[in-house]
Amino acid sequence: MHRESSPLSRRRLLASSSAVAVGAMAGCVTTASALRHGFIDAHVHIWTPDTAAFPLAPGYQPSAMQPPSFTAEEFLALARPHGVTRTVLIQMSFYRFDNRYMLDAIRRFPGVFAGVGIVDDQAARPQDAMRDLARQGVRGFRINPGSQSVDAWLGSPGMTAMWRCAGDDGLALCPLIGPNALPGIAAMCTKFPRTRVVIDHFARIGVSGEFPEADINALCALAKFPHVHVKASAFYAFGRKRAPYLDFGPMIRRLRDTFGPQRLMWATDCPYQVQRGHTYADSIALIRDRLDFLSDTDRDWLLRRTAEKVFFA
Repeated sequence: MHRESSPLSRRRLLASSSAVAVGAMAGCVTTASALRHGFIDAHVHIWTPDTAAFPLAPGYQPSAMQPPSFTAEEFLALARPHGVTRTVLIQMSFYRFDNRYMLDAIRRFPGVFAGVGIVDDQAARPQDAMRDLARQGVRGFRINPGSQSVDAWLGSPGMTAMWRCAGDDGLALCPLIGPNALPGIAAMCTKFPRTRVVIDHFARIGVSGEFPEADINALCALAKFPHVHVKASAFYAFGRKRAPYLDFGPMIRRLRDTFGPQRLMWATDCPYQVQRGHTYADSIALIRDRLDFLSDTDRDWLLRRTAEKVFFA
């Protein structure tokens, strides 16, 4: 049973996190203890216009970078006023397997960033690259079928090696998939029960503007695997695609009831969340303020503790 929280307690939560954020912006809050009191944005992409130091992968042009610049510093200036003190960085596709800019941000802001990298799953030993990146602050790896069929992708030797390595080393795999891939993910979870999985963006349920019950059922079927988590994220991209995003409420409530709040984490998918009239404030407000069925404990898990457990522990 989930206790509804009062407006007063929500205001205290916001005030506490905002105080931490203001102190951090002023350079006064740098301790690990202070960082732990703020919210965690579990999905952000960053990049730099300095393509000489950090070149784009073959096939990508600077015109793909929209906005032209979204550096670690620019993101922090955007997020900290909202009480966000830690962030999970997701390797950007136009850098492909060159994770250096993400790693640079992790080094320059100790304790602030964790990373989700990308490695070549078609390489002979992708687990070697995973372990090298893990030593540098990467806690998870984005996986995606690309142009392959789901069966060919998940049945490849590289995927087998990655799932095994993640389970052995306590790393997370973060599938960027649609609902059609959920049965395949379930099969891999059965085969590799120790592997931690974080499903990005609700498995893209709602991209058509609706939230089909069959798709939600397929996602909820993964709840039987205790190491599967789901990101409540990218509100700008699904459903009605407009704030205050209350159309997400029934799906989030179903996921809360099925997975428990301990396996759900909020994220923005910045910088895309802050384009075309969408705002950072509206993304965090959906979880922090607008879904009355979430208790204070639920919000604490979605806004901080789940991502902390998976990516910062």
